Amino acid sequence: MPTSGAGSRPPTIADVASAAGVSRTTVSHALNGLGKVDPRTRERIKRVAGELGYRPNLRAQRLRRGQAKAIALASSMPFAVAAGPSRLGFYMEIAAAAAESALLHEYALVLVPPVRSGSGLNSVDIDGAIVVEPDVNDAAAAHLTERGLPYVALGRPVSPDEQAPYIDLHGRLVAELLLTHLRDQGATRPALIIGAGERHSSVDARAAYERLAEEHGWEPIVATAPEAGGEQAGYDRCAELLARHPGIDAVCALVDAFAVGAVRAIRDSGRAVPDDVMVATRYDGLRARTCEPPLTAVDLHLDRAASDAVELLLGRLRGEVTTGAVVSSPEPRVIPRASSLRVTARA
Repeated sequence: MPTSGAGSRPPTIADVASAAGVSRTTVSHALNGLGKVDPRTRERIKRVAGELGYRPNLRAQRLRRGQAKAIALASSMPFAVAAGPSRLGFYMEIAAAAAESALLHEYALVLVPPVRSGSGLNSVDIDGAIVVEPDVNDAAAAHLTERGLPYVALGRPVSPDEQAPYIDLHGRLVAELLLTHLRDQGATRPALIIGAGERHSSVDARAAYERLAEEHGWEPIVATAPEAGGEQAGYDRCAELLARHPGIDAVCALVDAFAVGAVRAIRDSGRAVPDDVMVATRYDGLRARTCEPPLTAVDLHLDRAASDAVELLLGRLRGEVTTGAVVSSPEPRVIPRASSLRVTARA
């Protein structure tokens, strides 16, 4: 049997056909699961191909099938909140889990940097995409629609008439859990800081806050900050709130970058965290864990959610998932840390 020695040319499909005593067409069908090939012949061809070290031309396979065998991860969320200077954070945690899941299905994951225009999707050859927490009239979602590419959303879409399948990240429950935790730690005048856009996390958090404020008799104190402003935007909004409402005793800043900025603003105002003002945030990422003090946050189970998003998208590509389908991620869990834990908290 011919072998491919060091420095020799890679074995070809013709070499496999010769060694197995079959035609090149039979080899192609056997290795690609096509046509009617006797199971014993198919196994023999696979064994011979393995012994020769033959590797199929994936690019040629994709061209024949009309598939890119690649999916994209896209978002209009700016790096200032999605990742930050370290390029680690919410978006990249999702990317890592999604890439692993996609590879198990022999798909590559193309990571499109978060941009407002969505134009980064122009230059990539993909079969579909996952859009992370789309905003109203989301640029990435609009661009995919223009290209006729199917997509699913990680987080509930908020645009009117949007019917894309999505993974439910429990936006309202997350806010309720955080606000209830702050109340249990003694908060009586909590404030809410959310992104200025209309992503589901902001919309749902406002609705949850307003309901709890009415239920517990809180003065509604809500501020929005531009996502692109990152930590400085959180600092500025928190400083303004403290000046206007000096009795604030807790800040629920949904975006982790805002929360880190809020901690600085509280300290610069002469107050202490958590003794004077408690702070909590949504995403349990690097910012939350390395902030001083560490921030109370929520385990969103992003690894599972990202994997489920890949499965949902591939199901849509196979025609097995209909528009409007919803998959719920595991229920979120609050991770209490020093930013909100008070020794004198009431039971």
